[in-house]
Amino acid sequence: MKLKVASYNIHKGVGLDRRRDPDRILTILREIDADVIALQEADRRFGLREAVIPRSTLDDHSPWRVVEPGHYDRARTGASMGWHGNALLVRRDIEVLGACAVPLPTIEPRGAVCATLRVNGVLVRVVGMHLDLSGLRRRQQVEAVCGHVDGHDDPGHAVFMGDLNEWSPSGGALSAFAPPLRVLAPGRSFPSRRPVAQLDRIVVSEGLMVDAAGVHHSPLAAVGSDHLPVWASLRLP
Repeated sequence: MKLKVASYNIHKGVGLDRRRDPDRILTILREIDADVIALQEADRRFGLREAVIPRSTLDDHSPWRVVEPGHYDRARTGASMGWHGNALLVRRDIEVLGACAVPLPTIEPRGAVCATLRVNGVLVRVVGMHLDLSGLRRRQQVEAVCGHVDGHDDPGHAVFMGDLNEWSPSGGALSAFAPPLRVLAPGRSFPSRRPVAQLDRIVVSEGLMVDAAGVHHSPLAAVGSDHLPVWASLRLP
C-alpha cells in the first residue's frame, strides 16, 4: 500500500516572473500528483490573508480537498486556507479523522498544522510546518511538533513535512528529530532557479518504508516559486 506525500513552499503564488499565478501552482501540484500535500505560504500576506488558490478552484478542478484546522475561524482569518500560511491538501478518498493547529514557540509569525488520516485502514498523522527563519526557535519548534504527535493516545505512523529553513545538511534543528524518526534528504530545493540548499524536508516515523524521494524540477516549477517541491513515495505496512 503506497502513499505519495509532497511539500511545497508556494511563495504566496508569486513566481520568479513576479506574477501571482494560482493556476500555475495548481498545475505544478498536478504534475507531482501526491496523495497528501503540505503547502507553505499558502495565503496572501496582507488584508484578509485570502488563500492563494481559491477554494472554489480546488473544489471544482482538483482531486484534493483542504484539511481544516479544528479551530478554524473564517470570520477572523478571512478566506485563509490554513494556519499562518500552512495548509494540508489530501486526496478526496482519504479519510480525515481530525485536524488542528500546532502552537509553536516563535518570535516571528510561524505555525504548523496536523491532520490524522486513515489510509486504507492505516492511521497516519501528517504535520505541515514552516519553521523559524532566524534559527533562534527552530529546534524548539521541532520539539513542539514532535511532542504534539507523541501526545496522542492512539498509535500511528507520522510524516512531518515543510520548509524547515535549516541550511545544515544534517545538524542544527534536524538533530531534534530523534531516532527512530528518519530525516529524508530529497535534494536541493532552494532557490528554485539554481538550487543550493535542502531547506524543504520530509521526516518519517519508524515502520514507513521509503521507496523513493526527490525534488520536482519541471520547467513550470523552476519559475512557479522561489522553492521547488519535494516529494516521497512511502509504503504503509
